[in-house]
Amino acid sequence: MEKRPKILITPLNWGLGHATRCIPIINILLEKKIQVLLASDGRALALLKKEFPQLAAFTLPAYNVRYDRGSMVWNIARQLPKISQAILKEKKAIRKIVEANQIDIIISDNRYGCRSSLCKNIFISHQINIAIPNRRLQIITNKINHHFINLFDECWIPDFSGDLSLAGKLSQSTQSHYYIGPLSRFKKKKWKKEYDLIAVLSGPEPQRSIFEAQLIRQLRALNLKCLIVQGKTEAFSKRQEMENLEIISFLTSAELNEYILKSELVLARSGYSTIMDLVALGKKAILIPTPGQTEQEYLAETLHEKGIFYTQQQDALNVEKALQQVPNFAGFTANQTNAFSLSDFLEKKFIQ
Repeated sequence: MEKRPKILITPLNWGLGHATRCIPIINILLEKKIQVLLASDGRALALLKKEFPQLAAFTLPAYNVRYDRGSMVWNIARQLPKISQAILKEKKAIRKIVEANQIDIIISDNRYGCRSSLCKNIFISHQINIAIPNRRLQIITNKINHHFINLFDECWIPDFSGDLSLAGKLSQSTQSHYYIGPLSRFKKKKWKKEYDLIAVLSGPEPQRSIFEAQLIRQLRALNLKCLIVQGKTEAFSKRQEMENLEIISFLTSAELNEYILKSELVLARSGYSTIMDLVALGKKAILIPTPGQTEQEYLAETLHEKGIFYTQQQDALNVEKALQQVPNFAGFTANQTNAFSLSDFLEKKFIQ
């Protein structure tokens, strides 16, 4: 008789990307009759509860990272005591969940404290190498990052290896990690166009709100039909209309999939999960990295230089100019394919 494990999925609550890219993994596990439990906090947990209301879900200690301005390194460094304390609390909470629910496997998307000696531990990350402007500090930071990743039994990288890599140097590894291909909750379908542009917001506060205010001001001045999805799970499905602009607080995966495909162009942060979604849907986009967030800045700059996506800095946001430049960028027109099957991989891993 086939043995199926009980799996706890624990995405980081940093924007919604870590949670959304766990959705295809959860869906495949459920299709294979594997019991899945969820644990996170904040908007990430709220999103997963709305996507999978039938699953048991647990609240983990929040990191409560604020992202104001300037250097990502400085923002994180000054909050390290708070983050470290949250990780310690997280480890205690995880142990209780594992013991009480007899968990066999934890799949942690970038939550370093979500591991237990009582079960197998898997870490998901595309940031094997963290980008930092200061080379010496980058070397030290990545040694620490690699140390904590190696405390897990396995590391899964949601990217292609080699020349097809989407994350570039961020995801390259010389260790025996598993490349599981890009993860997206979205599927490409045909829909009739309804919007000229959809802006999909996410990320830590207060930058998410600052970005939203800039977009509302600029989009209202354009002769285009636009939609802003705020990414605010706490105000589910609240909708506003302002002349040519519609604003909706949050959409489920199926709804957002539909609205993106009904839009000519996407405007979003250059988070890696967003990039994986754009690959899956074959959409053109304008990318605006979160100020000072070096990973997003690296991804945006790399894709801009390759002629794939047009990018601007938030402080110099000019949507009208961006719209003029978009035709010069190809988007992911080539069919990014890989023989790798996530479904087959998960079956070999978890069904005995």
